[in-house]
Amino acid sequence: MNNACDKIQDWVQQVQEHRTAGWDSLPEIYLYMDQVINYMERQLHLFGRDDESVLLTPSMINNYVKDRVLPRPDKKKYSREHLAMLTVVCLLKQVLSIQDISSVLNYDSGEDYQKEIYESFRIAQERELAGVCERVGQAAGQGEEELRTLACALAVEASARRIAAERILSELSRSKEETEEKPS
Repeated sequence: MNNACDKIQDWVQQVQEHRTAGWDSLPEIYLYMDQVINYMERQLHLFGRDDESVLLTPSMINNYVKDRVLPRPDKKKYSREHLAMLTVVCLLKQVLSIQDISSVLNYDSGEDYQKEIYESFRIAQERELAGVCERVGQAAGQGEEELRTLACALAVEASARRIAAERILSELSRSKEETEEKPS
């Protein structure tokens, strides 16, 4: 085996052992920006393109608040709800537009909705990662050529799923707009 295959095997093992914090495991205390960044780096460190990838910065958080993807912090302090939504945003922004992610999160719907969305996201993520890790681990054991073939297949699958997700969200948005436009 070579260095790339070994590194991929190590990454697969780390992802298999990683658990995104459940709603009830997210900090209940309010955090300041630097604490949020540190916490999120620990949550997301395995999900970047490489070990140096930065998935979240203070500027990004400020922009998400400005664009109403996230609610405003309370006196510069961020809550469990912020951390949950930031986790979803950081992992989905690689696939969906911020506008589409915002429509999924719909933070005006209340804490129960946010908890439900976060938990369903987290469970789906763990299920999908388990399947992908199994495939990647098998391919890494067979060498670089098999990894290249799998990378292409995974990219095609990701593209197809992104297209389907965008179409679903577009139709839901259009349907919501039509419902809101109808006079009572």
